[in-house]
Amino acid sequence: MIDRLRTVLVFGAGGQLGHQLMQQTAPDGFALVGLTHADIDIADRDAVDVLVRQYRPDFIVNAAAYTAVDKAETDVDRAFAINETGPRNLSLAAHEIGAVLVHLSTDYVFDGCKTAPYLEVDPVAPMSAYGRSKEAGERAVRELLARHLILRTAWIYAAQGSNFFTTMVQLARRRDSVRVVADQQGTPTAAGDIARAILAIIPLIRERNVFGTFHLTNSGQTTWHGFAQAIFGALARNGSRVPRLEAITTSEYAAPARRPAMSVLGCEKINDVYGIRLQSWSDALNATFDTLLARDMGRGGG
Repeated sequence: MIDRLRTVLVFGAGGQLGHQLMQQTAPDGFALVGLTHADIDIADRDAVDVLVRQYRPDFIVNAAAYTAVDKAETDVDRAFAINETGPRNLSLAAHEIGAVLVHLSTDYVFDGCKTAPYLEVDPVAPMSAYGRSKEAGERAVRELLARHLILRTAWIYAAQGSNFFTTMVQLARRRDSVRVVADQQGTPTAAGDIARAILAIIPLIRERNVFGTFHLTNSGQTTWHGFAQAIFGALARNGSRVPRLEAITTSEYAAPARRPAMSVLGCEKINDVYGIRLQSWSDALNATFDTLLARDMGRGGG
């Protein structure tokens, strides 16, 4: 008799993390099913219930999120609909069928005033509408579903989509100088590394039976300026032109939403419980750059 494949239902499969998840090979005994925003709005409780009952997944991964940090300052209702109501709906649906929910959250739940890496037990104090919406989503998951993993991550990027990495690559092609904030500390984290970690954790959940909140980023730390410097360095080594890079302060950048000055997350807990330790952010960047080059070569760009 062939055992039934356990279903992992991924919401937000069209986003950069969801896309990376769907590019991976499912663990043995598991099947990945992806749903994009075009398939479902997670803020719609009835629609969520219908799809979850249809697929009856063993695991739900919520990679759907409102991530326009500055726009959220004026688009508050929509940010909370996706980042709070959505996880609430998924938690209720997961509870009904006995599924485990893996929910992605962010460093922006913290105020950035700490000088050392943030731990899972540190108090939250979001400074932006986006951060408040994500913190509210975390609370909804904790209140409604015991069998959950909240994975806080930071500074996510990939070789495709709209993110800091792709923005810097595009700016390098058309500008002579670029100004980047140099007084915010964090850890650039490759979406592909997060995706592979999630799929490594899922088969272990029944065995370890440990739920709650975990931090998950690549290792090490830098600033946005340091990240840009590393990106331009990789471009230069490949023979591409690079612009002059100017360091500026957060106050000079003057974005609508406040950002944490310290976004580094301590990730020892997830290593202790699930044996997950991601590579350094610089190694992850090199791998992402290789992916970008391979894609461009495939398009006849190299």
